[in-house]
Amino acid sequence: MKPINDGHVANPGLAVVEVAAADDETAFAVQELLATRWAIAPADRTTHEPGEPGVQLRWFLDLRQQPEA
Repeated sequence: MKPINDGHVANPGLAVVEVAAADDETAFAVQELLATRWAIAPADRTTHEPGEPGVQLRWFLDLRQQPEA
């Protein structure tokens, strides 16, 4: 994955969330769970490091905003 830059966490309430999970379904379920509570910039695909177990998913979260209905 690309490095996290200053803009991703420039203000209080902004966060970068990374999840490691056994499979895509689990990773996306976690993303969806957080999206029901806060505004997110969702990821559309997971990554897999060769030789490492599972998948990773990174997305951006804004605690300052409520999700759109």
